[in-house]
Amino acid sequence: MNLSWKRPYAPAAAAAVAIVLTALPLSAADAAETSASEPTAKTAKSADKTKAAEGGWNDYDCKPSAEHPRPVVLVHGTGGNAVDNWLGLAPYLKNRGYCVFSLDYGQHNGIPLIYGLGPIEKSAEQLDVFVDKVMKSTATEKVDIVGHSQGGMMPRYYMKFLDGAKNVNALVGIAPSNHGTTLSGLTKLVDLIPPIGDAVEELGPSLMQQKEGSDFVKRLNEGGDTLPGVKYTVIATKYDEVVTPYKTQFLDGPNVKNVVVQDLCAADISEHLAIGLFDRVAFHETANALDPENATKTNCLS
Repeated sequence: MNLSWKRPYAPAAAAAVAIVLTALPLSAADAAETSASEPTAKTAKSADKTKAAEGGWNDYDCKPSAEHPRPVVLVHGTGGNAVDNWLGLAPYLKNRGYCVFSLDYGQHNGIPLIYGLGPIEKSAEQLDVFVDKVMKSTATEKVDIVGHSQGGMMPRYYMKFLDGAKNVNALVGIAPSNHGTTLSGLTKLVDLIPPIGDAVEELGPSLMQQKEGSDFVKRLNEGGDTLPGVKYTVIATKYDEVVTPYKTQFLDGPNVKNVVVQDLCAADISEHLAIGLFDRVAFHETANALDPENATKTNCLS
C-alpha cells in the first residue's frame, strides 16, 4: 500500500500508522503475507467461511427456535473479519441454540482479511443488505446484533440513518466506540502533527471517524444515544486501551444496560481485544442480553 504524504513529516506519520496497526486484531505482517497473492487470500477467506458454516454459523438453512426466535448477527471490529473475530463467541451462541451469522464489511484499498477500514456510512449499508438477507433466509422480522468495537457502534448508524431500527430487537456492544476514542491519548498526535491524520485516513477512513470529537461521532450521537424500540447493552472493560476512556463506550437512554466486566469478576484482566475474542464473562453477559427472561448471574466461573 502506497501512502501519500501530504505534508513533510513522513517519519512521524509512519510511526503513528505503526501504532494504529498494533491496535488491530490482525497484524500488519499478516496483511503483507496475504496481500502477496490476491487469489490465495480469496481462497483462504472462502475456506475460513466454509469452516464457519461447518462449525454451525453462517448456516442459511438454520431456522430460529421458539426459545431463541431471532437470528443473531455478529459485526466484527476494525481490522477484523467475519471469522477471526468470532471464533469464540459464535460457537458459544450456536451451542446455546441460536442461529448465528457474521459478515465482512468495510473493505478498503484491496487489503485482504483486514476489514472495517472503509467509511462507516458505507459499512452500515453493507450491514443493511446483510440483515435483510438473514431475515429472509430465517423468515424472521427482527434480528439481534452483537458487535465488537466499531462493530458495536456502526449498527447504531444503520438503525438511525438507514431505517434499520425496525429490524433490530437488541444491540449488544462489546467495547464499542460509541462516543469515539482518544486511543489512550494517541489521537492528540493527529492535532499536533497533521500528516499523521493524513496517513491514518489513507490507511482507513473509519479510523479517523472513530476519533473522539469527529464529525461522524457528533452526528451519530446528536439528539440522543438511543432509539425507541431497541434494547441496548454495552459490555466494557476498564482495561480497554483502544476505546478510551472506557466509560465513553456507555450509552445513555431508556432500555440501556451498561456493564463493566470487572464489576462481575474483579479478577478479569481482559483488554480491548480479549473481551471480544475469548472473555467468558462478556460472553455470558451477551447471552443474558439476548435472552433477559432467562438470564443467570454472571461471575468469574461463567
